[in-house]
Amino acid sequence: MAAVTLTPRALYEEVAELLRQRIFRRELEPGSWIDELKLAEEYGISRTPLREALKVLAAEGLVTMKVRRGAYVTEVNEKDLSDVYHLLSLLESDAAGVVAQKATPAELKELQALHAELERAVAHREKFFAINERFHMRLLEIADNRWRNQMVSDLRKVMKLNRHNSLLKSGRIAESLAEHAAIMKALVARDAAATMQRMREHFANGLEAAA
Repeated sequence: MAAVTLTPRALYEEVAELLRQRIFRRELEPGSWIDELKLAEEYGISRTPLREALKVLAAEGLVTMKVRRGAYVTEVNEKDLSDVYHLLSLLESDAAGVVAQKATPAELKELQALHAELERAVAHREKFFAINERFHMRLLEIADNRWRNQMVSDLRKVMKLNRHNSLLKSGRIAESLAEHAAIMKALVARDAAATMQRMREHFANGLEAAA
């Protein structure tokens, strides 16, 4: 039987990632129509992998498919944002409680190192945002529940449709950093209940700033 050569990544997945980043950078604005023909020409591909890519983004909630009208970048309204933050608060506070109880000393040091990076990035909004996400995702990895991780990953993609809005308000970066410090303090103290409460407060304040 002849050997089958597999590419590291299917073409439609590569296209999905390109479009995902364009959506996050607001090059494709929320509510805007996605011109499939133009994009296919731009990327030098047929419309088949492009449509498969759009299906992936639709499953993630980043794209909305409308019958006989095509694909549109999803618009996030206030209820959507509230619902996403509510679920993230439940899932990530639960994960934080697990980490407080079960993390190894080395894993806690990893989180402390990420928090230190966050402290150094307060003057750089883009960098602060990226490190903040790394902290949250590492905490989830340590909690080690792949189903929860998948749900959070999808929810965070939708949250990014409102990207940075919560950090644009005056003083929010400093507040967010203080909330992270409180989470770290509770984690290091191995206080699961306090860690969960600090994480819930973090998301509640984030939603208030984003609304």
